[in-house]
Amino acid sequence: MMPSPLLLALLPLLWLSGCAIDGEPATRYALPQPAPSAAAADVEATRALVVRPLRLAPFLDVEGIVVQLDDVTLHEASGHRWAEPLGGQLERRLRDRLAIALPDTRVVLEDDAGAGADGLQLRVTVERFQGRPDGHAVAAGRWRLLDAEGALRDAASFEVATPLARDGYPALVRALGRSWSRLADELAEALRPRLR
Repeated sequence: MMPSPLLLALLPLLWLSGCAIDGEPATRYALPQPAPSAAAADVEATRALVVRPLRLAPFLDVEGIVVQLDDVTLHEASGHRWAEPLGGQLERRLRDRLAIALPDTRVVLEDDAGAGADGLQLRVTVERFQGRPDGHAVAAGRWRLLDAEGALRDAASFEVATPLARDGYPALVRALGRSWSRLADELAEALRPRLR
């Protein structure tokens, strides 16, 4: 007997849901660590850039990895979760990538000891950070650059999509990491002339 077309259509959805049918513990993921690179020492920095805490869309501020199933359906995987809060992972990777790309700028998180109140401030809102049904991992949102008094210096939106190398959550997490790294590189290019 042939399975019904409805059952065949639901099979990929069940696979993506990451449900732990047999009671297995959830698999936890961390964004990939960037390759080590020699960054300039802080003593060479002529400016400071403070990365403020990221704002995540509420549907992203969850434990499960989010997958977009179609144009209107988002799913938080119950069996595939972030190893630590997503916002903290994104903040640290953004700081580290910007520090490498902007060697004459001391890039710090707001919570870092010695974060200068006189530096420029970067505020990033992440509106999408998920797998899409077309096989891409997308990072999208907007950023604002503020001076020490809070006045707006520049702002723009961003969207970076990276194709998955293969199916599965490990490939999705790696592609999300590459999307975030590309965003940080593009952001560094946009900020460089404003940091002079």
